[in-house]
Amino acid sequence: MTNKCTFCLKNTNPDFKEAEVLRKYLSQRGRILPRERSGVCAAHQRKLASEIKRARILGLLPFVVYET
Repeated sequence: MTNKCTFCLKNTNPDFKEAEVLRKYLSQRGRILPRERSGVCAAHQRKLASEIKRARILGLLPFVVYET
């Protein structure tokens, strides 16, 4: 079984302070990507969602991306 999870490969966890890393796991409209598209394992997907929500509350990531 191959492990494609980037957090498992680097032996790290998602962190709300790394907004640029978390931005890779958001769609163009600002929604959190599902596991199938993001490629992370279930445990890290749960942590990733929590950290993205924490970064949104602190103003590091947008809740909604408006297209003009």
